[in-house]
Amino acid sequence: MRRVGILTAGGDTSSLNATIYGAVERANQLGLEVYGFLRGYAGMVDSCAHHVHLNPLFSSIPELDPCYGGTLLGASRTYIDHGSPELSAVRRNLEALKIDALVCIGGDGTINGMQPIAEFIPCVLAPKTIDNDLGLNYPDEPNEWLRQKVDDDKYEYRHKSGRNTLDLEEIVNYTTPGYATSVFVVVQGIQRIRTTAESHRRIAIVEVMGRQSGYIALGSAYGQPDIILLPEVPLQLDRLEQRVRELYELQKHVVIVIGEGVVDGQGKQLGAVASSRDPAGNLTFSGAAQTLQNLLSERMGDGLFLSERRHEPASSVLFTRKVGHTQRGGRPIRFDRFYAGQLGGKAIDLLVQGQNNAVATLQWNSMSGFTLDSVSSHRLRDQWHEIHPRRVHHSLYDSERFQPSERGIEYLKPIFTNAIGTDDLEHIRTTLFSTSNLTGRYQSMNVDILKRVRYVHPEA
Repeated sequence: MRRVGILTAGGDTSSLNATIYGAVERANQLGLEVYGFLRGYAGMVDSCAHHVHLNPLFSSIPELDPCYGGTLLGASRTYIDHGSPELSAVRRNLEALKIDALVCIGGDGTINGMQPIAEFIPCVLAPKTIDNDLGLNYPDEPNEWLRQKVDDDKYEYRHKSGRNTLDLEEIVNYTTPGYATSVFVVVQGIQRIRTTAESHRRIAIVEVMGRQSGYIALGSAYGQPDIILLPEVPLQLDRLEQRVRELYELQKHVVIVIGEGVVDGQGKQLGAVASSRDPAGNLTFSGAAQTLQNLLSERMGDGLFLSERRHEPASSVLFTRKVGHTQRGGRPIRFDRFYAGQLGGKAIDLLVQGQNNAVATLQWNSMSGFTLDSVSSHRLRDQWHEIHPRRVHHSLYDSERFQPSERGIEYLKPIFTNAIGTDDLEHIRTTLFSTSNLTGRYQSMNVDILKRVRYVHPEA
């Protein structure tokens, strides 16, 4: 093996460049060339196969900065299926560039996209997702899924009751790069919202990302919200209203964190709009926070608030904020930078070892802390070949208190204890209010990367 291709696919995270950096640095040590495909799989199917040589003379290009969020290669939600006519273009481009193996950085959609390619060239995945949903709570979890046909070509999947307890050392891929930084951003937002709610005696509902998995909401506990609502636990409106009333009477304000995929008692997603879907085919959410605000406003009425806040009804006491895409971007904190780089390097090692269709993983145990490993991508699939998002295990959340359980706290501590480095704080001090920010315009790395782009001639 002499030349490796690499791409980033799916949604962006703060740690993608760090993963690419780790892969390229390991390739430099092994004397391997690395070519990066622009825009993920879309770049591979393009007739010109836009690409960048990431390590000429086995030295990483200066634009590849592990401290910079996003990806210098760009990304897309273009995926490749078995039998797709685009596969011939992929094969042709790989052969033209003399690529011997491929590193794909992404989540479950990226794994699915690399399946047909893995049939004619070795492929491995370096994981990323801010949702922390790529992995398993325990190795046999995929076998616990049930499937039911609901239409001619449509099925619904349901996870039957699994283990009551969770052994943290059995978790497959303990956490994914991008998750720690997204929680860091969310926690800062909650702390800032808190003082506004406290000062004006208001109820703040903060919506965080997490379509089917509530890990970001769970991690938001570091910001000390009063109530945390996860997609894994159907909303109990009576209990929630009671708790909101108790807290408001006690402290004259409440801060609620809600995952965007929270469902009601019938399993319907609060903020889903059935007629609208995103580029990945998922339901577009109009806003779980907004729906919850309407529900609480209607149920609680104006009486309680008029006694505490003269002339202001419930509709003005409750307010919502979405943290939104800021969870995805910006400089990754130390935990993500380090382990993203390690997983990128591990992906290269897997290819050198002759593995194919494998996923680099980050494991944890109490004796060694975090260690690198790998798993076959097929181990993540159920019997119908589906990869399901890893959900927050019920033992990690106390649904009565709306807070992480003792086990949940044990899960979070290894990730976030010392997750921020002194260099993270120094970077803020020296760059945030730099005078040069006022006198010069933003310099996009895309400008410099475009100067390095190479092409494959269609006739090649």
